[in-house]
Amino acid sequence: MTTRAPARAVRVLAAPGDRHDEILTPAALHFLARLAEAFGDRRQGLLKERRRQAIRLASGSPLDFPVATTAVRNDRTWRVAPPAPGLEDRRVEITGPPQRRTTVNALNSGAQVWMADFEDATAPTWDNIIGGQLNLLDAIERRIDFTTPEGKEYRLGEDLATIVVRPRGWHLLEEHLEVDGRPVPASLVDFGLYFFHCAQRQIDAGSGPYFYLPKLENRYEARLWNDVFVFSQDLLGIPRGTARATVLIETITAAFEMEEILHELRDHSAGLNAGRWDYLFSLIKTFGHRTDFLLPDRAEVLMTAPFMRAYTGLLVRTCHERGAHAIGGMAAHVPSKDPEASDPALAKVRLDKEREAEEGFDGSWVAHPGLVPVCREVFDGVLGEHPHQLDRTREDVRVGAPDLLSVRRTSGPPTERGVRTNVAVAVRYFGAWLRGQGAVALYGLMEDAATAEIARVQIWQWLRHGLLDRDTVLRVLDEELAAFGAEHPWAALDEVRELFERTALATELPLFFTPDAYSRHLVRRPEVRS
Repeated sequence: MTTRAPARAVRVLAAPGDRHDEILTPAALHFLARLAEAFGDRRQGLLKERRRQAIRLASGSPLDFPVATTAVRNDRTWRVAPPAPGLEDRRVEITGPPQRRTTVNALNSGAQVWMADFEDATAPTWDNIIGGQLNLLDAIERRIDFTTPEGKEYRLGEDLATIVVRPRGWHLLEEHLEVDGRPVPASLVDFGLYFFHCAQRQIDAGSGPYFYLPKLENRYEARLWNDVFVFSQDLLGIPRGTARATVLIETITAAFEMEEILHELRDHSAGLNAGRWDYLFSLIKTFGHRTDFLLPDRAEVLMTAPFMRAYTGLLVRTCHERGAHAIGGMAAHVPSKDPEASDPALAKVRLDKEREAEEGFDGSWVAHPGLVPVCREVFDGVLGEHPHQLDRTREDVRVGAPDLLSVRRTSGPPTERGVRTNVAVAVRYFGAWLRGQGAVALYGLMEDAATAEIARVQIWQWLRHGLLDRDTVLRVLDEELAAFGAEHPWAALDEVRELFERTALATELPLFFTPDAYSRHLVRRPEVRS
């Protein structure tokens, strides 16, 4: 597998790690450089358009379905490509970071699909990023088996989940790799290293290079990904249409362009997914200046809320009309050995999955192997021997812009418990993330960056609109930092406090906590090599 050398070389701004040279080969680095040169400027232009759109919406411009793409929505003849091998039946999908133990457990879990998550469930330390790529390569080569020092064995079975990789979003950079003095877009690093090393291997194994695409805001960002797929397939001699992507509809602007996103990716599309916390996070970022978008405690914003039902109903209808899978949201419960604690939580998971299956979703997410049987049982009861329910087109669904934006019907003031929960979760997640852990069990739930984002932006929104005062937040923050420090003496409490105050208490809301925190705390450049 070779590529033509690029005009400019990629530089690795990190110390060599164990087996890193197996991933960071000269040919793989050349491939990344080709991607960065081909698409880096377009990415920058799309990020500028995100900022312009945010200003327009903050200035009062209405958000609606685009007039320019009316013909795409009205044309009932086009459909996405048929399901690729290994993606026909997706009734249970498990998610998690591509750590060694997690990789084995997820592939053996009994789920149809494993989303190997380089995004929200991975703190992007250099070792986590390159180690994750090694784990995926080792799993595909079936050489990942290992035994812990305590004697516990991890071995791959025979019936493994299909691997779908989620790269980091367009807004992030990988500062340990540089082309022409500029960091390489993190999305292209995660995609490019996996595609270069594993695409042909997956094809030879009867599967393919499959991806989940996060944080897209419009059809143009989907078009960019489609062009990345075409370019990469052509460069490596892989037939067009082999790569497949499921897009997470987790921003409010993308919810108004579901059909357009499928259309842009139609030869490479594998469907859409409903991402709850990031969707609410996007609502607050986009309309946090407006009182009619005030949200109550996040635990009170259920998927049965009218604006959330409009979002999921439109997603299912859109997907099934176009022949695409509709995948439901996350069940994040971590099963407990205590039945008194676990049974009520599992009952809630079951109810949520029953709602999704009845709405027409073709499958759903779980965060723990212990939830796979519950999700499977629910979807088995609806699907039976059928791999999906694409034939259920949900023509009963009628959703307009006011339905997607009817947040006022769910609004309410925060409670003291809700404020404390948000602060506690943000503090503990930030502390773990700064230590390189992206998936964290907190209060019986497996949390990732999306939870920390909704937690901190809710505090910001409540402060902005006078529902909460700064002194109260600082008092709760002091108490939670003290409790966290008592639980974990290793915690970098000053860094956690700084990160919380910078991202939740600032006058202007930072769009994400991850870019600045990454640059400040996770980038390590002990030496430079070319």
